[in-house]
Amino acid sequence: MHDRVTNLLGATALAVTDLMLAGATRATGVSTSGAAALLVLRATPGLSVTELGRRVGLTQPAAARMVATLEASGLASRRATPGRAVAMHLTAAGERSAARLLAARAAPLAEVLSDLDAAQRATLAGLLEPVLARLYGRTGSSELVCRLCDRASCTTDAVCPVGEAARRAADPDRRAGDEPASQVAASPIDLSTGRAARQATTGAGRSRNEEAGR
Repeated sequence: MHDRVTNLLGATALAVTDLMLAGATRATGVSTSGAAALLVLRATPGLSVTELGRRVGLTQPAAARMVATLEASGLASRRATPGRAVAMHLTAAGERSAARLLAARAAPLAEVLSDLDAAQRATLAGLLEPVLARLYGRTGSSELVCRLCDRASCTTDAVCPVGEAARRAADPDRRAGDEPASQVAASPIDLSTGRAARQATTGAGRSRNEEAGR
């Protein structure tokens, strides 16, 4: 049997998900995965079909079908790149659809929180941050955790807890709060992968090894 907090979390998560996804699909007229793809491409244009699929949790064949639907709807287009790869970009209609999606996502969530005062909202944020970090640890993919996020709202004068978890996973010696929020928010790190953090960590390790060998 679940304890009460676990049961409350499950009920809340399911109800919020239903509200959010209903708004997202109505705003875009595409599937949940297609809606997530619009937001992913809005944040990181130029992804390959395979990488886009990976970031929204689809296999390559499923991603190809999703991309074909987005193209047929006039929301995304393929652009040739050097070699055989193609890069996915939103069209002007896709950009507008992504903006509508973010608004449709935000409205029911804001209404759910409307009865909370500022102190309660701050308390809730403090509780959600370690939960999200834990979810990143369970999934190992912040792309999936953040695929329907309004990323700007999470990184304006603050640190995205999922991005921070990714950086800490890439650098186990990192402590929470090592960087000012303004630096983290402005960082070119792709918060959905932590890839830049891993590259920086690798580079720093090489530099330390070179110093040791001198």
